[in-house]
Amino acid sequence: MSTPPLTIRLHPEDGVVIARADVLAGTPIRGEGVTTAGRIPPGHKIAVRPHAEGEPVRRYGQIIGVATRPIAPGEHVHSHNLGMGEHSRDYAFGVEAKPTAMIDPPATFQGILRADRRVATRNYIGVLTTVNCSATVAQYVADAFRRNPFSNHDLLADFPNVDGVVALTHKTGCGMSDLEPLRLLRRTLAGYATHPNFAAIIVLGLGCEVNQIPGLMESEGLDGKPRVRAMTIQSTGGTAKTVARGVDFVREVLADANAATRTAVPASHLSVALQCGGSDGYSGITANPALGAASDLVVRNGGTVILSETPETYGAEHLLTRRAVSEAVGRKLVELMAWWEDYTRRNGGELDDNPSPGNKAGGLTTILEKSLGAMAKAGTTNLVDVYRYAETVTAKGFVFMDTPGYDPVSITGQVAGGANLVCFTTGRGSVYGCKPAPSMKLATNTSMYRRMEDDMDINCGTVLDGDESVAECGARIFREMLEVASGKRTKSEQWGFGAEEFAPWVQGATM
Repeated sequence: MSTPPLTIRLHPEDGVVIARADVLAGTPIRGEGVTTAGRIPPGHKIAVRPHAEGEPVRRYGQIIGVATRPIAPGEHVHSHNLGMGEHSRDYAFGVEAKPTAMIDPPATFQGILRADRRVATRNYIGVLTTVNCSATVAQYVADAFRRNPFSNHDLLADFPNVDGVVALTHKTGCGMSDLEPLRLLRRTLAGYATHPNFAAIIVLGLGCEVNQIPGLMESEGLDGKPRVRAMTIQSTGGTAKTVARGVDFVREVLADANAATRTAVPASHLSVALQCGGSDGYSGITANPALGAASDLVVRNGGTVILSETPETYGAEHLLTRRAVSEAVGRKLVELMAWWEDYTRRNGGELDDNPSPGNKAGGLTTILEKSLGAMAKAGTTNLVDVYRYAETVTAKGFVFMDTPGYDPVSITGQVAGGANLVCFTTGRGSVYGCKPAPSMKLATNTSMYRRMEDDMDINCGTVLDGDESVAECGARIFREMLEVASGKRTKSEQWGFGAEEFAPWVQGATM
């Protein structure tokens, strides 16, 4: 068998190739006619032609930055010689939009059909806090039902169809403006309170906070919801009485929650949050495009995929506007980018503050490069709509939701929007979970997968290893999506992750 090449070329027009492994100085690069000038770490870039200072550098056939000094063939290309620079983008709204070839009949999974005809992938009871001041009391309620493998104390033992009781707490809810920051928080809380993966919800407040329960219930249409119970610590009479009342409510609803059973439903009921974190130089080569292939299968089966992380789409948004079903949809995305440019500027930053140190250690240099790899998660189908943070997603197909790039905050918004499954690609290794939605972890490379196998659900390093194509890996991811949606527990679920990761987006001053 022939030895695989040391590097990967992603596009004929690229001025760089990507190292598959650690490449030593003086190593000839097969097929490129260059020899490395120094050591190149795995996942990092090697120049294959000269670049003058100020000249654009391309990867994926797209500009990822400009040379900040002359770059010779064989040189390591990274932060020391590559920067953002200035270049224009042609949005060409809708020029690549095309009909989607649907799959008929669609695939199916074993979902939980709620009374309102929505489909759940999990069956939790939740305690949702309006303010940080009620966080500990909420946790006490959930702890009463925590399954403890080291004792016989298990109040859920007789309710096997209930996945658990989870407290979702956060650090805000008071000391804030009653304008957009409060509306944003309330929209997020309402998205969780009405999420199909919850059989019942307690909304728990202190009583004197800015985020008053009556205002939340009225503004978000939660009044009269039979599975939503609201209470405050102050009106109930303190910690002990509130915990007792919360525990009593959970006991009341357990039997009904346990009556939930799984039945075959079409994959059109899948709503998948697409996410990447701890990215490396292989993310845009293996896991992200493989997840993109799986995303296309979700859409072709009638489901929804939600791409987010607006700052990590910056610089690549012109590739999405070309797939927009209308100019109006495309312009929504462009307007988000302008808002983020202003938002970061007002807060003393800039969008190229991302990638993170871990991303850069893995081989990513600029936000343009990271964005081009990140957007591969969304596959090739049309962009059908653009949503605000935590806004309820009603469209079928590929949609975009405005969120920060910080993973817990971003996914919190996606799940508030209705995502009932999370697919999270990672090259450095992430152990993220997200109750009430199961979180699948997709490794970009085999070495990290083997090192962190207790946390990774799928190894996409097989693409890099030559064991399967991107399409084959994507089909494998889609099959695993159906299994997880049917109840198979992910690695993060086995560890119990997912409550502490609840993180609504906090905007504005804390007062």
